[in-house]
Amino acid sequence: MKIIVTGGAGFIGSHVTDIYIENGHEVYVIDDLSNGKEENINKQAVFFKEDIRNYKEIKRIFDKVEPDLVNHHAAQIMITKSVEDPGYDAEINILGTINLLKICKEKSIKRFIFASTGGAMYGNPARLPVSEDYPVSPLSPYGISKLSAEKYIDFFEKEFGIDSVILRYANVYGPRQDPYGEAGVVAIFSKRIIENKPCIIYGDGNQTRDFVYVKDVAKVNLLALKMEKGIYNVGTEKETSVNRLFEIFKGIAPEAEKEYAPKRPGEVERISLSVKRINKKTGWVPEYSIEKGVKETFEFFKGNG
Repeated sequence: MKIIVTGGAGFIGSHVTDIYIENGHEVYVIDDLSNGKEENINKQAVFFKEDIRNYKEIKRIFDKVEPDLVNHHAAQIMITKSVEDPGYDAEINILGTINLLKICKEKSIKRFIFASTGGAMYGNPARLPVSEDYPVSPLSPYGISKLSAEKYIDFFEKEFGIDSVILRYANVYGPRQDPYGEAGVVAIFSKRIIENKPCIIYGDGNQTRDFVYVKDVAKVNLLALKMEKGIYNVGTEKETSVNRLFEIFKGIAPEAEKEYAPKRPGEVERISLSVKRINKKTGWVPEYSIEKGVKETFEFFKGNG
């Protein structure tokens, strides 16, 4: 199968590219390298350096490749950035997605896999773990833009028959994550410990996240090639506080230190995602515990300093 992966030079997209190639698919990566790194791209993939906001050039790439399927991971992912500049966030996450959907319609591409957010989609839910049917209530422009993209995908599916698989990710972590951005606390803590800097905990540290390892997420994207269309949470159903995360690091690296800083705007207090739907449809369960995944991630950064 010929697959276009947007954002394939990025953290999650590069792991998705890897697993597709390992399973015999032809992969074509579109990435503007604004966040991704060319060295992340699998050597067997064909790479096009382009911005998804550039409709004309993206259309040219599709005309050349004639893909069977699109996996859309290119995105603006920083919540603080979305708060500071919601227009920029919307340009990439909404208008960029619409560009791809328009081309899929023109090219009669029948499946569109979309990397959405579970961590920022449900606001502060009253019960956990939260299911896909829970009312959406994003607290940040980032979450709003992802929800808007989901609605456009739904429209193109109903009007033009583009089957969609929407994957609402929890807090994905693992090797290749950017340790210098705001998203990706596991990567950030890893790098700061290696550099003998304190880990910065925003707020009181009791806020929880559902941390899911990137290799587990890549397997979901492989299943998404053939699974029933729909919206699926991708997480672990487990809450881990940032304070607990630091303690896990402390067990791996006793020299780790921490500092507290003011809470950041637009962030949820507690979240974990129910994965009963995807388990029922595919049998998928996450294989990595937070302890195992954090250890692998820390070792990656130690070896790639």
